[in-house]
Amino acid sequence: MSFAELLDHVGGMGRFQIIYAILLAIPVFMLASHNLLQNFIAATSEHHCQVHININNTPYTNLTGKLAAKDLLRVSIPMDSNQQPEKCHRFVTTQWQLLDSNATVTNLTELETEPCADGWVYDKSIFTSTIITEWDLVCDSCQLKQMAQSIYMAGTLAGGIIFGDLSDRFGRRSPLIWCYLQMAVTGTCTAFSPSFTAYCIFRFLTGMAISGIVMNSVSLSVEWTPTRTQAVVITMFGYCYAIGQCILAGVAYTIPNWRWLHAMGVFRAGVFSYLLLPRWFAESACWLVIAGRPDKAVKQLRRVARINRKKEEGDRLNIEVLRSNMQKGIASAKSSHTFFDLVRTPVVRRISFCLCFVCFAYYGLAMDLQNFGVNIFLIQLVFGAVDFPAKFISVLTIGFTGRRVTQTLTLILAGLSILANIFVPQDMKTLRTVLAVVGKGCLAASFNCVVLYTSELYPTVIRQTGMGLSNTMACLGSIIAPLVKMLDEYIPFLPLIIYGAAPIISGIAATFLPETLNVPLPETIEELETRKPVKERK
Repeated sequence: MSFAELLDHVGGMGRFQIIYAILLAIPVFMLASHNLLQNFIAATSEHHCQVHININNTPYTNLTGKLAAKDLLRVSIPMDSNQQPEKCHRFVTTQWQLLDSNATVTNLTELETEPCADGWVYDKSIFTSTIITEWDLVCDSCQLKQMAQSIYMAGTLAGGIIFGDLSDRFGRRSPLIWCYLQMAVTGTCTAFSPSFTAYCIFRFLTGMAISGIVMNSVSLSVEWTPTRTQAVVITMFGYCYAIGQCILAGVAYTIPNWRWLHAMGVFRAGVFSYLLLPRWFAESACWLVIAGRPDKAVKQLRRVARINRKKEEGDRLNIEVLRSNMQKGIASAKSSHTFFDLVRTPVVRRISFCLCFVCFAYYGLAMDLQNFGVNIFLIQLVFGAVDFPAKFISVLTIGFTGRRVTQTLTLILAGLSILANIFVPQDMKTLRTVLAVVGKGCLAASFNCVVLYTSELYPTVIRQTGMGLSNTMACLGSIIAPLVKMLDEYIPFLPLIIYGAAPIISGIAATFLPETLNVPLPETIEELETRKPVKERK
């Protein structure tokens, strides 16, 4: 009897599994938008240099005796090619002659300018406060905006590595509870950061916690769920993520101050999860068996059987039953496992190598919504809404055609949609947005698949370590994504080439992964290495 059969013995997808999956999804629902939060808390408003002019001594005034605001800008700030005030320079001396309609200026480029020595004036009609306006992350400091997002993603990378290893050593439950607490504390500190440096440090720590929460929540859900319903559970997590993105648009519109916007989601989710959820969390019985704690595994299985109204079946379970039916898993507890187990054997090594490419491709497209030139709140809502049909289609294809086909097709289609935007003129905003939305939907379907796929490919003894590796590669992609956007200053279409090529290469790599449709979760490395391909089993 495998562990999957034990789950069916104590109720299969019963009340416990349903309640457990919902409780684990609640924090994901509230934190789903965090990776895209920078679109709002770091939105770049229209801005120009601060000007200081003694209006009482000006030679030109309007009928009210005051210098008009537009005239003040005209004599103080040079205009760009779109006849808008320059963002990073001002005139060294006030050019009053520009107000005289009878006067002519032969060459405006000859007028001496200087950087914004006294700061900037920002348009606060949409966002009253962002990290851009608070710490002047514009002009020479504009790259710090992308660096801040990369630092946050570096935190998710570190969290995947650290908490992935800790979860395989000490179980899923304890690291998950710690991550809830860390997220609540560091997320709140981020919202009240006194400086940009402190902001980046706390965002890094928050990213670590969020990575640990998502990774352990998925693992607990998968390990407590029968094989036939795992795709549905993972899709539910995906829908929580999509709903969170849609809600983000409304919340960001309602709360235009970045500090309160950040604090609202992180603190609420962290405190709620840490104070209310842990008492309901059961450690993974599968992990307990592998870790050499069959007595605790029996206790958890009996509890699940009782909740699922299978008390009699649960009472018949004991340590002897586990030992006689899960000999491979218990035997594997005698040997320790490390990160090197991901590359030590041929099958696991191939899986790890291919997943490195697959997980690298996800981030990038939705990291800068202002780039589309339409209402930022509307595009966020559309980007979130497209996940619903995308994930619904993906769960159908996952269940019928398999994980590998779904993973391959969604990644390649996403890449082609992004590359198509290279050939669309900038003024065709609607078509560019449609192609971007299609690409985002395909990437959402791909992400929905890879989360389930990764958890099914690795055996229990190194599942969290393997998911940590996948998370690491996804985070590397997310770290690089903001930095790639900087390349558009040199070659405008280069970021799209990189964003489009990465999913296509990843889709090709996915074809080398084994299919896991209707295949029980492997418990040991030896079991995975000796498992026959799906076609041979048929």
